Amino acid sequence: MNMKIFVDSDADVRLARRIRRDTGEKGRDIGMVLDQYSKFVKPAFDDFILPTKKYADIIIPRGGDNHVAIDLIVQHIRTKLGQHDLCKIYPNLYVIHSTFQIRGMHTLVRDSQTTKHDFVFYSDRLIRLVVEHGLGHLPFTEKQVITPTGSVYTGVDFCKRLCGVSVIRSGESMENALRACCKGIKIGKILIHREGDNGQQLIYEKLPQDISERHVLLLDPILGTGNSAVHAINLLISKGVPESNIIFLNLISAPQGVHVVCKSFPRIKIVTSEIDIGLNEDFRVIPGMGEFGDRYFGTDDDYQQVVAL
Repeated sequence: MNMKIFVDSDADVRLARRIRRDTGEKGRDIGMVLDQYSKFVKPAFDDFILPTKKYADIIIPRGGDNHVAIDLIVQHIRTKLGQHDLCKIYPNLYVIHSTFQIRGMHTLVRDSQTTKHDFVFYSDRLIRLVVEHGLGHLPFTEKQVITPTGSVYTGVDFCKRLCGVSVIRSGESMENALRACCKGIKIGKILIHREGDNGQQLIYEKLPQDISERHVLLLDPILGTGNSAVHAINLLISKGVPESNIIFLNLISAPQGVHVVCKSFPRIKIVTSEIDIGLNEDFRVIPGMGEFGDRYFGTDDDYQQVVAL
C-alpha cells in the first residue's frame, strides 16, 4: 500500500459510539452491549487491531475530528495523483516537475533534425536541472551565518562527502554540469560493454579510493533496459558504498529500466526528467533521442549524414 493510516480514537469514544449504535439501530439493551464489548470486541481489538498501529505511516488521533491531519493526507494524495504512475509505485523515483521550458528542450533534443550545437546546448540545460534536483536529495546540516547587515541567517550546509561516477561514454556528458554545481568534485569512471539486452561486461573502472565513505551521483543520461545500471550499482556496492548513498541521475528513462533498478535496489534514488513509453525490439528507448553519446560528441557519421540531407 502507498499509504497506511491508523485512525486512533479514544477507547471511551469507541464504546460510546457502539452503545449509541447498538441501542438505537439494533434494539439491544446497554447490559447486552457492555457484555459483548468486554468479552469479544475489546479483546479482539487488543489482539488484532491495535498491533497494526506500528505498521502505519500516519496515525490520526481523534479520528474525523482531526481536520489538520485530514487536510495533510488530502494534499499528499493530490500530489501523488499528479505524479507519473511509476512514482506512485516506487517512492525512490523522482521525475522533475515538467514545465513548458522543459518540454520545449525535450522537443529540441529529441528532434532528429537538431544540429549538434543545439543538441549539446539544450542537453546541457536539461542535465543541469537534473543534477540540481539530484543534489537536493543529499543530506544536509543546519548552519547559521552572519549576513552583511549583521543579521543571523539560518540555512543549511552542503554535503561534503560527495563524488560523481559517470558511465562511459554518454555519462561523461553530465560531468560538466556536475562540476559547475559542485566545485572540485571527484569523478570516477565505469566502462561497461553493452550488447543488446544482456551480455553486460565490465571493461574498466577508476573510482575514488574513499568512495565507500561518500555519497555517489551515478551519471548516465539514458536508462533503457536497466542492465548496465544494475551492473554499475553492483560495482559501487561491492566497493562498500551503501545502497542508500547512491543517486542515479539520467535525462530519460524507460519503464522497463525503472522496474529493474527500483526492484533490485529499493534504497537508491533515481532522478530523471522524463519517463518514455518503453523499448523497441532493439532495446532502444522510444520515442527516445537516439544514441545520446554519438549525438552529443558528434561521432555518429550516419546521423550527421542524415542531418545534412
